[in-house]
Amino acid sequence: VQLQASGGGLVQAGGSLRLSCLASGSIFSHPVMAWFRRAPGKERELVAAITSGGITNYVDSVKDRFTISRDNAKNTVYLQMNSLKPEDTAVYYCRGGIRYDDWGQGTLVTVSS
Repeated sequence: VQLQASGGGLVQAGGSLRLSCLASGSIFSHPVMAWFRRAPGKERELVAAITSGGITNYVDSVKDRFTISRDNAKNTVYLQMNSLKPEDTAVYYCRGGIRYDDWGQGTLVTVSS
């Protein structure tokens, strides 16, 4: 399946963005959908994940600020990002697939101070 991420942009610290990851096919059978990010000069890290049953997991640095959700009917996974900080600046990637090996192309999020 192909994944297309969108919704990135430039926002001031404290602002919000919602990222979307649209799959070319059904995500109903995808056991896990997730968002990763790669900040400048850093390695890629898992930001948030959601199982087909709706169980979520977050990296500590985004807990209580980010919310991951999935809409199987729309073949889309979302990442609602609130209270953004400059350290959230990164390229964000979605990941999914039946074998959890499909990646989207990335969308850039820039948070200015």
